[in-house]
Amino acid sequence: MNIKPIPGAIQASDADAIIVNLFQDAQPFWNGHSDGTQPGGATKAVDQSLDGAISDLISGGDFSGKADQVAVLYPRGAIPARRVILVGLGPREKFNVDVVRRAAARAIQKARDLKAGRVATVLHGAGAGELSIEEAAQATAEGSLLGLYDYRGQKTDDAPEPLPKSLELAIFDEGDVPAAQRGAEAGRAIAAGVALTRDLVNLPPNICTPAYMAQAAAEMAEEVGLRVEALERKQMEALKMGALLAVAQGSDTPPRFIILEHNGDRASELDSIVLVGKGVTFDTGGYSLKPKEGMGRMKADMAGAGAVIGAMYAIGALDVDLHVVGLAPAADNMIGSHAYRPQEVVTASNGVTIEINSTDAEGRMLLADALVYAARFQPAAVVDIATLTGACATALGRVAAGLFSTDDGLRDVLLSAADASAEKLWPLPLFPEYEKTLESQTADIRNSAGIRAGVGSSATFLKHFVSYPAWAHVDMAGLALEAKDNPYVPGKGATGFGARLLTEFARQWAQSSRE
Repeated sequence: MNIKPIPGAIQASDADAIIVNLFQDAQPFWNGHSDGTQPGGATKAVDQSLDGAISDLISGGDFSGKADQVAVLYPRGAIPARRVILVGLGPREKFNVDVVRRAAARAIQKARDLKAGRVATVLHGAGAGELSIEEAAQATAEGSLLGLYDYRGQKTDDAPEPLPKSLELAIFDEGDVPAAQRGAEAGRAIAAGVALTRDLVNLPPNICTPAYMAQAAAEMAEEVGLRVEALERKQMEALKMGALLAVAQGSDTPPRFIILEHNGDRASELDSIVLVGKGVTFDTGGYSLKPKEGMGRMKADMAGAGAVIGAMYAIGALDVDLHVVGLAPAADNMIGSHAYRPQEVVTASNGVTIEINSTDAEGRMLLADALVYAARFQPAAVVDIATLTGACATALGRVAAGLFSTDDGLRDVLLSAADASAEKLWPLPLFPEYEKTLESQTADIRNSAGIRAGVGSSATFLKHFVSYPAWAHVDMAGLALEAKDNPYVPGKGATGFGARLLTEFARQWAQSSRE
């Protein structure tokens, strides 16, 4: 969908549909005065042009402006547009940028249902919501594009025509067009990164192999100007990545270690951050076999790597003023004559020996060698993201990801990015007592502390492979698939969780490093 700012009043548009908004419990303003909060701006102008049709909806109790509420009006020649879509913003006191994303998604989905090809919209929140033009334009574009995401996979029937084809952002003051353009471009880049993440996670595991992920990363890197390299087994052996290779050895599908780099030629002058994503392209659990009820979702066990690849697309497209490295170790976890077994001891690339007491604790093995590799970039901060533990999903449900950090400053930037992106994080502790749960009789540590040890033990395991002061681990278990009650996140299939969070984190880190 093409998105462009257009100067002019929304009521003058001759689009197939125009979109305006209303806060909850707003009072009618065309048929009289009220002591309540009165909506204004573009919605008031459209209502006046329609001879009070929106006021009639309010006074008749047919539209309250609550969040996600949508109504359609037909102007019948009163204004040039064929339809008016009215979307609710909810209570004014609860308004934030995510309300804009949700409202934009609801409205554009209604336009799609009505088969509108050309749509014009106000910038939700740029008036009474007190967002800047750029912020409102980004959120409006982002929510609209994310809300139209559709995955058809390998279906062979004809796809429906993608509608709407264009979205015009109505800009009252022509001087605000450049800011709106910047916001729209940012929204498009971020939404495209999320779509890439969703596509990768949605693909079946016989297609989205480690080699496929490496090829997808290479094509993306060429598009946005990133350096890219994909290490193969022999190169990983040379680097002594024994933890990652132990997981990969049971599969006929060879592993890959994907390295993406933005602003690599400026690494000496910019802060460096490294993003690491778990890329288990299918997880049977190995000999610690998963139950059949859970295995059907295990194509999504590479969602952390998918989030890093999607975020790197957006970071490159936005040309974030930062040296950013994305690492995506990718492998299958299968059962076979060469598969690793419980009681084996393997050695990671930093020399730490690991007793395998669960072959289903494989994601942390991939991350271990990737976290060691991250040190070569002399990072100011490293963030890894993974669908790592059922314990985190049990603790936080499908609402938030767990956040562990060795640095309060890094933690605070991530929490700020989570607030801005509405991809929630909740801080969890790295208590020293978790170390005891990883003690082994035959190795430096064991790879699993058992189901009753708590989510902190898995993060503590990862900490053994961290040699830099600022590191954070995001456990997104339970959040990769099937979001509920969010119009810009699919109710079925991949959510794309983490791509927007990591992009916003990089943007905020870049901003703070310039100050």
